[in-house]
Formats: sequence, C-alpha cells, structure tokens
Amino acid sequence: MSDRLTRIAIVSSDRCKPKKCRQECKKSCPVVKTGKLCIEVSSASKIAFISEELCIGCGICVKKCPFEAIQIINLPKDLDKDTTHRYGPNTFKLHRLPVPRPGQVLGLVGTNGIGKSTALKVLAGKLKPNLGRFHNPPDWQEILTYFRGSELQNYFTRILEDNLKAIIKPQYVDHIPKAVQGNVGQVLEQKDERDIKSELCTDLDLNQVMDRNVGDLSGGELQRFAIAVVAIQNAEIYMFDEPSSYLDVKQRLKAAQVVRSLLRPNSYVIVVEHDLSVLDYLSDFIFCLYGKPGAYGVVTLPFSVREGINIFLAGFVPTENLRFRDESLTFKVAETPQESAEEIKSYARYKYPTMSKTQGNFKLNVKEGEFTDSQIIVMLGENGTGKTTFIRMLAGLLKPDTVDNTDVEIPEFNVSYKPQKISPKFQSTVRHLLHQKIRDSYTHPQFTSDVMKPLQIEQLMDQDVVNLSGGELQRVALCLCLGKPADIYLIDEPSAYLDSEQRIVAAKVIKRFILHAKKTAFVVEHDFIMATYLADRVIVYEGRPSVDCVANTPQSLQTGMNLFLSHLDITFRRDPTNYRPRINKLDSTKDREQKNAGSYYYLDD
Repeated sequence: MSDRLTRIAIVSSDRCKPKKCRQECKKSCPVVKTGKLCIEVSSASKIAFISEELCIGCGICVKKCPFEAIQIINLPKDLDKDTTHRYGPNTFKLHRLPVPRPGQVLGLVGTNGIGKSTALKVLAGKLKPNLGRFHNPPDWQEILTYFRGSELQNYFTRILEDNLKAIIKPQYVDHIPKAVQGNVGQVLEQKDERDIKSELCTDLDLNQVMDRNVGDLSGGELQRFAIAVVAIQNAEIYMFDEPSSYLDVKQRLKAAQVVRSLLRPNSYVIVVEHDLSVLDYLSDFIFCLYGKPGAYGVVTLPFSVREGINIFLAGFVPTENLRFRDESLTFKVAETPQESAEEIKSYARYKYPTMSKTQGNFKLNVKEGEFTDSQIIVMLGENGTGKTTFIRMLAGLLKPDTVDNTDVEIPEFNVSYKPQKISPKFQSTVRHLLHQKIRDSYTHPQFTSDVMKPLQIEQLMDQDVVNLSGGELQRVALCLCLGKPADIYLIDEPSAYLDSEQRIVAAKVIKRFILHAKKTAFVVEHDFIMATYLADRVIVYEGRPSVDCVANTPQSLQTGMNLFLSHLDITFRRDPTNYRPRINKLDSTKDREQKNAGSYYYLDD
C-alpha cells in the first residue's frame, strides 16, 4: 500500500471540460473497467476526479484526454510522509517547508508554480498547513506535534503565542493601485512605525514621487514603494516576493541593502527572487524548491548561498541524490574572438549617426555607432537614462532633434519591437493571436523548434490571452517579437516575470535565433546574469537619469561592463563551477583587490 501512495494525479481545473468531451479518461481506464471508481465524472462535478489510491499509474487517461488536462506523477518514495499542504483533491501539493532563522535572510529559489508563494503564506501564518488532509484538516496542536523536534515547531509556536506580525510584499506590484488609495507620502506617513521614512525614501529614490498618486506610479516606482511600505512597519517577519522586477541594477542593489537592514536578532526575513545575482547578494542561506510546476513542489534542506544557487543551476540535489532537471545551466561566455577579415566581409555592417532627442526636461545624446548582423547589443543603464527613447528612434517611432535645421538621417530599418509593458487586449486565444500576427513563422518547423518549443508556447495555445499570467504573457510577447520578419529586434526587458530557469531559456532562444537568422538584436536587460550571457557588445548609458544622458558607442563586453560597474561601484567575480557572475560584498578583500586593479568585471580565461 505504501508503494501506491507516492503517486499523485493532477487535473487542471481550467482545462478539464467534461461537458465538451466524451469522458475518454473514464472510458479508457483499466481500473474503472474492473468496476472500481478510479475516475469519476458526474454531470454535477465541474471537473473529473481521479482516486490516487486506486490509480495504477498506467497513464492511459493522460494520453486519451483531448484537452491535456491530466497529469499522473510518480513521486520519489519517501516524500509522502512530508506533505505540508494540499489545496484539494487532484491539485497542487507542497512537501516540507523552508525553516527561517532569526537574524538571517532566507532566500528561496525555484521555478514558477512550484510552491514558493504557498510556502510564504504558510510561514506568514496566513495559510494553515493541512498536512495533505484537505477533508479533515488538523488543528494547530496536531500541526505543532507534527513539526516536533524541528526549528519549525518553535517558529509556529512563536507565531501562535507571541502573535508575531508578518508582512508580505506581494509578487505582482501592478495590483497595488487597486488596493491602495492616496498619494505616496500620505500612505508612507500612515504606515511609518519605525520613524525612518526620510532615510527609506532617499535609499529607494522615492523623494521625487512623494506627491504622486499611487495609481500614477510606473512599475519600478510601484516596486520601490511596495518595498518601502513593508520596511517602514514594525514586524517580526518580513517577506519579499520578487523584490527586483522592474528595477534597474542600481536600484536592485539598493533594495537588497534595505532588505538586509531589516535584520534584528529576533526578526525573520524571507526573500523569493529570480535574479540570481541579487539573491546571492542578499541571502545568508538558501532553500531550493524542485518538483513539477502546478503539480507538486519539494523544499530541499538548507544550503549555503553559493551551494544552493549552484544546486539549482545544476539541477541535481546531492543530499537527496536526485536529479530534477535534465541539463545543467552554465554561463560560459567567451569574448567573441576577432573574426578573420574574410568572415567580417560576410557580415553586413550598419551605422547610425550621432543624434540627440529632447523630451520635456530630458535630453539624450547618442554617440554614433555601428553594428553587424548576428550580433546582440545589450543596453546597460539605470531606469530613466533613455534606453527606450533610443530604441524608439532606431525604430523610426521618434524623430531625433534637428541639427542646424536639417533632419538627422537614420538608415531605414525594418524593426520588430517588444515593449517593456505588455497589456493584453486581444480578445481570443493565443493560437488566434499567433495566427493573425505571425502566421508564416509559427507554422515554420525551424521557428517551432528554435523558439516555440523552448518557450513552451504549445501549452498556452488554447488559453485566452487576457487570462495569461505575467510570465506566460512575456513568453508569448517574445515569440511574437521574434516571429515578425525584421532586420533589427528591439527587446525591452525580456526577463520581467520569468523565473530563473525561464530566463536562461529565453536568453538561449534569443541568442540562437539572432545567430541563425543573421539579424541584430538590441536588448535592454537588468538581470546581470542574463545581460552577460546575451551580450556580444554593450552600450553604456551615463549621465543623470531623467535629466541629461549620453548613450556611448557600442563597446566590447569587457570594457563596457567595466565602465558600467565602475559607476555602480560594485565588482563581480565568476563562480568557478558554472561561471555565473557573483557580486562581491562591498569592501571585501576581493572587492578591494579588483577595484585597485581597475577590473570591475572579471572574465576568466
């Protein structure tokens, strides 16, 4: 019997449509044919029910279901006694919990849909863990007995007895304006329990938006406002769900310092973050989560920061001798070798002139530059330095300022543009959208294997565009952008809303596509790991954000990164196992050594 219980059946509630099918799952089930109720579909129930006790794991129902709504998953043997929470029959379940330690920052890393936000809700005391018994949930006494002997017992006891206050910074900050009214200054004034409003606003660059209404803030401003609202309150448990989305590199580091400043000997700080270099910078120890998105998630044992992130990237947990991903992810980035003269001739070269653009109080000066096809140019700069303005001038959407009453000539490029903000207005399915916008590409086998498959667009085909999550929308938008025939692909923040694994996949997709199609891509990216992985050359933006800025000529990765990091006053080293860039702690020996040598960005040969 114990052998049977390690199997779970997942029925997707938005895909299962018993009224539209012939109930193939039930008709084809060998257990049902023996007269047992292994799969039940009644006219009253909205979705099919599969009994995990009776299921023999043959998987016939999975193949027969016309809507691909069923998954049957065999779990590792010893997991069953570790169930922490399950939402209901045939739904997601979470195994084990991360264990916070007072006075330290706990980092969580794992793909989307694997239970990180569920774990946060349980640890915040907002969701009572039912240990997998959704029919007769246990009371707190039993839950405490279950965690007896682990640090979680003390933790939950403290939550119950000392009434610990937990605050969560939500994952999707764009929903905040619906819940919070008023202007930024007033809201922070009301919440200020620690009397640190002025310091916080300086640290998080909020001074210039104090009089603005919360509804009028941009993504990055909302994110910093949300972090401030959490940090300004007195609480014992602080939780941050993806604090870096929408922020530029400088703001990410600032936010990381604000998060670390909340540590007190008896306070807990928990962070979910997909930008691995930021996670590395702010955590003291890490729990990885693995499993199958939307089906089940398992929390590993705690690891040191470096080890935890490397385990996640390697896809292998040594303590459990378990592989949860087929291939490991590494970031070996070689400086593009100088091509021979013949090869250079085969690349088409393009030039753009020196130009400038004034918009209100903001002025952007662009130094002339050139690029070739099969090349990715990453734009590095803070928010508000005019990266999108430059992209729009290249795309011909904005005219540069005239010089001595003559227009500046920009060569005409055929451009495909993925904007930073994606708002779904299309009133039908993803399939219709692709059919209407990029019919030739999405039926082409090469495009399917290079772009659609790795981005997992197939699974989204029959969903309505307006119902997609942030990450799903981002993948569809990337697919649309690359599917449109063009000379130049302008991709603004492709990593927003994607989890760490999808980011690396998206970066590989962009790189392979640009190379094969012999096109050029200009990419704006704040996730350091992704930026270094993608860049053949970089354009560094300097100057005062929102006032006057300069876009430099495209430079090599090494020189450009050095210049950019010297402005931020941080240094990077590379991890010896998978070569991912890691931020040095400020004023550490390594940090001082590299600054003295003037090499802020390390490229080990």
